[in-house]
Formats: sequence, structure tokens, C-alpha cells
Amino acid sequence: MAQDILVYVEHLGGEVTDATYELIATARTLAGETGGSVDAAVIGTGAADLASSLTGADRILVADTDALGAFNPQGHAEIFTSLVEERDPAVTLVPYTSVGMDVGNHVAAATAQPLVSYCLKVDVSDGLTATCQLYAGKVEADVEVEGDRAVFAMLAGAGSADDGRSGGAGAVENVDAVVGDLAVTFVGLAEPEAGDVDITAEDILVAVGRGIESEDNIEEAQELADALGAALAASRPIIDQGWLPKTRQVGKSGLSVTPKVYIALGISGAPEHLEGMRDSTTIIAVNSDPQAPIFGVAHYGWSGDLFDFIPELTDLLEG
Repeated sequence: MAQDILVYVEHLGGEVTDATYELIATARTLAGETGGSVDAAVIGTGAADLASSLTGADRILVADTDALGAFNPQGHAEIFTSLVEERDPAVTLVPYTSVGMDVGNHVAAATAQPLVSYCLKVDVSDGLTATCQLYAGKVEADVEVEGDRAVFAMLAGAGSADDGRSGGAGAVENVDAVVGDLAVTFVGLAEPEAGDVDITAEDILVAVGRGIESEDNIEEAQELADALGAALAASRPIIDQGWLPKTRQVGKSGLSVTPKVYIALGISGAPEHLEGMRDSTTIIAVNSDPQAPIFGVAHYGWSGDLFDFIPELTDLLEG
């Protein structure tokens, strides 16, 4: 078991998150190098039902208990820690999310293992190393772990959720779900109101940034989106101005999107924004600054006035 890769399964509302499948994709790559297996630990209420639909892992470790509510960080961390101690995996993976960090911090401290956060990539070919993103993506650092065991917290997008889902269902193994006295009690889950559009599910997005200049010009971008059969999204400055609702924000502090076509209008391409859209199939950027960072990830780009671009393309589509 010392060469196995152990994954913490994050789930919400009775569904396994994409972050988990991204971890499984990473784990499978690492297991191919260590010669081990991929173990995925599902903990908490409904764990058995989740295990029946989970794919990609070789073994699914199920700690099914209603004692933890929808999510109890202390209880999940204690159970996951016991699995790390018992199975001694070569690498332990958690998502870099609020849930994953609640668990990862505890596990690393309890097992005296290093915790490496903000990970884009993990390598086991020559010791344990990771490439980590710092300062909101402005810096990438190569980290070498002292010792032969570590907990890695992986950023969203570090692996492919589709790759993680591929493959059959793993063998299910029930494990001990008993925890001690818990100082934390699950009270309830408060979720923001759903927006009128789910931009994460759209095939085409037209996103606007500072270059749109004023709230009045949003309507012009909306007309282009309508002509394309697209949804309108935005970078953070537009949301902070209150010109569009938070549910339309793309980026690190908003939503991660992967549409087939992403049209960025007047968006400079700050690392925080790129983190949320760089995996789009086709990226088209329009910006008056030819040196704008957005052109570094765009498949097609045009340096010019977006107020020339928008009406001309809209007219072509409507004509």
C-alpha cells in the first residue's frame, strides 16, 4: 500500500464535485509512476450511495455515517486521518477548496507530513516535488518535499475531470466511520440564490471587462451575446461596480468556466481571471492593448476598439 495514492472525495448536495474527479485524474497519473493503486475515500452522509456512482478509482473506501451532517470538518478530518495512518499512501491528495483545506490541514498536522498547497502539478519520478501557484498566479514555484510522504492540495483545473471520470467503478470497501466527541456541530448549509443563468453550463460566453467603460454599454454586449445564442459574463471589476450580478463573474473569486467559445471583450487578462477561463475550448480576445495578457491564452485575438468590433459582428450575425 505504500505506493498507493489516496484521494479525499469532496461531495456536496449528494453529488461528487468536479474537483474530486480532477484529483482522481492526477492520482491515476501518479499511480502509473509509483506502481500503486488509486484509493478514493468517501466520508459522511450518503457515502455508500455516492460510492456506487463514483468512477475512476481502483478502490473506494466508504465511511458512511449520518453523525456528521452534510459536512463536519472535524469528523471528516479524523476519519480521513485514520485512513492515512493505516494505509500509509505515497501521496495524499485533497482539493484546494474550503472543504479540502479543512481536511488537509488536520491530516498533515496529525500525521506529521508536509502540506503543499496551491498545487498545479505533482511529480513522483525523482522524490516528491510539486509546481505551485503563488500570488494569484503571478508566480509558479517548484517545491521539493523533504521525506517520502506528503499531503498535496490541488488547485481547480490541475487535472481533467473528464479523465478522472473515465474508467470503471472501483472495488468498494467499507471502513470504520467512528469518531470521538466532536467540538463542531453541523447546523445547516447556506447557499446563495441561484442566478438567472448558469454560466458554467453555457457553450458560448461573451465576457466583458473594464474596456466596456460604462454600464450603459453592457446592453451592446448583451445584443452580441443574444445574436450568438450566448450568455453574458464578466470579469471582477464589472461585478464590483454592480453592473452584473455575482453569478456572472468568471475568475478565481467567481466561477470557473469551460465553454466551447469564450469571447473576452475589453478584459486585460489578470491571473485571477485567467484561472477561471483558460481551459475554454476556443478563446477569442478583443483588447485595445496589444500587450494585454489575455492574448497569451487566446486562440484568436484582435487588437482594436471593441466598440468597432461588437456592432460589426452583431450585424453580421443578425444579417
